[in-house]
Amino acid sequence: MDFQNRVGSKTGGGGPTSYSESNRDRRERLRKLALETIDIAKDPYFMRNHLGTYECKLCLTLHNNEGSYLAHTQGKKHQSNLSRRAAKEAKKNQTLPALEKPRVEIRKFVKIGRPGYKVTKQADPETTQQSLLFQIDYPGIVEGIRPKYRVMAAYEQHIEPPDKAWQYLLFAAEPYETIAFKIPSREVDNTEGKLWNEWNPETKQFFLQFSFKIDSHPKISNLPPPAQLAAQGQHHKLQPPDNGALHMDTTPHHPPPPGPTHNPALLAQPRLPNLMPMQQPIHRPHFPMQPHFPPRPIM
Repeated sequence: MDFQNRVGSKTGGGGPTSYSESNRDRRERLRKLALETIDIAKDPYFMRNHLGTYECKLCLTLHNNEGSYLAHTQGKKHQSNLSRRAAKEAKKNQTLPALEKPRVEIRKFVKIGRPGYKVTKQADPETTQQSLLFQIDYPGIVEGIRPKYRVMAAYEQHIEPPDKAWQYLLFAAEPYETIAFKIPSREVDNTEGKLWNEWNPETKQFFLQFSFKIDSHPKISNLPPPAQLAAQGQHHKLQPPDNGALHMDTTPHHPPPPGPTHNPALLAQPRLPNLMPMQQPIHRPHFPMQPHFPPRPIM
């Protein structure tokens, strides 16, 4: 068969190439171009599976070698999927323009130490309601700053082991260090006139006063009744002296002499509680004690 005189062939050229040959030549050119421009190690869609072949995670295609994958990346399908993915991510990340946040100037101060303070314990003589008055001195406070305070629970601090029976009252003002007072963890009375604070800018003094709520259930003493104390000779009588002060009379008080109705022998006998009538014992047969065998050793 004459291959030199076919249509479209040149003399000595060996004849025109077929479609498969031209397609293979095109893929080889694309592979060489991709090797020069693409780093396959940084491609997020390149994956090697457990069968030893290669996959494109974007287009879900299989390739026998790296050259086939690189030729695929230069094709129309891969490029269209890349542009579609980029448009989808741009639409997803599209957000409204962020509003400009107001810029707050952060003022920094050098701490100059702790302020002076005075704590006064008070109690209402009529209701016995307890209260505390705090006076904090800030002679070097920054102009235009008012001291602040807050109550902190025992579980918020990390200086001492937490104890639910106590809470902390904090005072802060620049440039002084923050100070704290350990007070009982009781409910504060928030009624009008029971909780107030005042800042005097002339004397640079901060005042805070609050009252605790009165306990609705008073504590009951565990002392024995007075009759028992009198029987034991431990009852002490309070007698007001001439100057009005109270003193304790420790003179022993003896019981009255026995009369016709007082019998010392009967008083000395202990009283027995009222007992139920005793029942007849139940007869149970006697069984001999079982012999005791030593424990067997564990192999």
